[in-house]
Parts: sequence; C-alpha cells; structure tokens
Amino acid sequence: MSANGLKRCGDIAPLLVFYACDEVEPQEREQIDAHLAACASCAAQLREEQEMQSALVSAFQPADQLDPSGALLAQCRSELSELLDDLSAPPLREQWSPFGWIRRWMALRPAWTAVGLVLVGLAVGTQVALWIPGRDGSFGPGQAMNVKAAPLTNEDLSKMVVAGVNFAPAPDSSGTIQLQVRTEQPIVLSGSVDDTDVRRVLTYVVTNGERFDPGVRLDCLDVLKTRTGEKDVRHALLAAARKDQNTAVRMKALEALRDSATDSAVRDTLLEALEHDANPGVRVEAVNLLVRSLEREAPEAPVSPASPEIAGSEIPPDPSVERVIHTLEGLQRSDPNRYVRLRSAAALRQIGPREVQ
Repeated sequence: MSANGLKRCGDIAPLLVFYACDEVEPQEREQIDAHLAACASCAAQLREEQEMQSALVSAFQPADQLDPSGALLAQCRSELSELLDDLSAPPLREQWSPFGWIRRWMALRPAWTAVGLVLVGLAVGTQVALWIPGRDGSFGPGQAMNVKAAPLTNEDLSKMVVAGVNFAPAPDSSGTIQLQVRTEQPIVLSGSVDDTDVRRVLTYVVTNGERFDPGVRLDCLDVLKTRTGEKDVRHALLAAARKDQNTAVRMKALEALRDSATDSAVRDTLLEALEHDANPGVRVEAVNLLVRSLEREAPEAPVSPASPEIAGSEIPPDPSVERVIHTLEGLQRSDPNRYVRLRSAAALRQIGPREVQ
C-alpha cells in the first residue's frame, strides 16, 4: 500500500511493529507520525510494541546459552548472506564448449574411451599416491620426491606457486607438513612448522593472499594456528585478518588468534574489524574474541575507584578497555546488521560492571 493511503487504523496497526524496529520508509513514517498524533489507540499499541522490543533486547538471549561464543550462528548468517548474494547475481549465459567434439567422439567409440580412461587413471593414481600419508605419517616414497636442499630465496618466494599443503598433525602439535611448490622447477618441502623454509612459505602465503588460492590459504592457516605465540606467525595472521579478500580466510585468521586476544596488536586488529569489516560474521567473531580477552583480564575482586576503601587514590582507566566499550556501544546503536547489534548488547552485559563503570 502506498504511503498516501496510510490514514485508517486498519492500515496503520500492521505497520507499528516495523515502525518500532525502524524498518519503514521515511514517507511511511511521516504518515504514521501524523496518525499517531491524533489516534490514542494506535499510540498505545505502539508503546506496547516498543516495550516488547526493549524486553527482547535486555533479556538473556537463548543463543548466549546454547552457543556462548556466537560463532555457529555467525557462520550460518555469513553463509546465508553470501548465498543470497550469489542468488541475486544475474544468471550466466550458456557458453559454447570447445571440447564438445571430445564427448561426441567418446560416445561413438566406447572401447577406445575405456582404454584412455584407464591410462589416465593410472597416471593420476601414481601422483596421488605420493600425497597419501602412510602409517608412519610420511607421504609416499621418498625416492619420488624432489626435495629442495638449498634455502628458498626472496626471489623464489615472489615467483612461487603453492599447489598443495598436506599436514599430518601429531599429539605434540608439531606434525609433518609437505608443501608442493613450483618455482623454477617443481619441488616438495617436507618438515615441521618450525623448519625455516616451511615456515617462510606458510607465512608468505597467508600474508600475500591475493596471489594464492583461498583453499591453500586456509590450509596454511590450519598449520600456523599451532604457533600463534611466534612473532612472525602472529604477524601473518594479523595481516590476513585485516586485508584478505576472502571472508572465510579472515574468519579463520581471527579464530587462530583466539588465545592471543589479550595482545595489544591483536586487540587493535579486532577493533579494526568491528569498525571496518563488511561481513557481519567477521564482526561477530571479533566481538566474541574481545569479550574473551576482557574476561581474562578481569580481576577476581574488582573494586570501584569511588569506594571508601581507596579514598584519596585514583585508578587510571585503561584506554584499551574504554575503546572496546565505546566501540561495542556504537555497534549496539547503529550497526546495520540486527544480529551484530544484539550480540554487542549481550557482550556489554557479559563484560560486567567493572568495565561499564
């Protein structure tokens, strides 16, 4: 119904719930405001809707109990947002297939086709066997591997292509890693995450994400998350969380930094994600990690600076904590995503009275 027709109570009443949520068009809002000024019944109904909204925001959310970190719901919403973007994209036109004649040839000659497929299968199988871990955690026969002996140079890193990452984790968090790398010639790097060349390749891929496939970047993050305490690894994870173009990579980089959220550089990155990242799932994950870091820093028995026990003394406020509180309050008021607003409100309640005061 057009805004010009919003004059009767029967037309206004169904829109009051959207009005309370600030989900009506400006022209509709003007018509509703004019009607509410003259209709006490609709004004009373609006107050009930607003009280309901306030109760929902202030009440403890079921998701806070069933999914305390909010990661599962954030991931689902992120995937749904990306799927809706894909569905809204215009359909691709069917293009001419240059290999259609191969399919016709194979259909007319089944015997030759079977022989060709067997030969292709043998060739692929011999290559795949090199990447299947044995019982001892090794990957294929060592004689078939071309393992680089000399250290990788910066020029090698700038020109390399990583075709695959295979990681066999061990109970001591070391594990065996094999990297299939193409520089001037194909090579295989094998070792642990503490080996110099292996570490350099992993951190280079994560830091320079635009050059490598997202799946390769995610595999590298799976390996590097076991060494977040190392300075070069943390630097690579922070770079991926800030600037990687793939949402899943940014999300995994933040998850890898979960145990380092109290670090000042990590906290700055989380705040930057809250203020600038376009994906609501990433923003929610940043909220979760900030809450986790503040809960770890909270003293066992907080004392208010205004209490009589410390009269005459003053405890300086923590600028980092104040910035977190200020950012969360801003998200609660104005973030475009409703779930981010609700999660920010819940986060402020989780942080507790020490920081809020």
